[in-house]
Amino acid sequence: MIKWAIIFAVIGLIAGALGFSGMAGAAMGIAQFLFWAAIIIAVVLFVIGLTVAKKVVR
Repeated sequence: MIKWAIIFAVIGLIAGALGFSGMAGAAMGIAQFLFWAAIIIAVVLFVIGLTVAKKVVR
């Protein structure tokens, strides 16, 4: 998901540099959403891994 966020961020930066304001804003908005979604999912899985996984293994 981080890969897609980076791709959309690059598209947004290129579109912004070329003057496509609507497309640049949309691409950057998607990139920001994907970035934060990936961070939240990673944190949730990390917490689950620290708590639940130890109980299952033992």
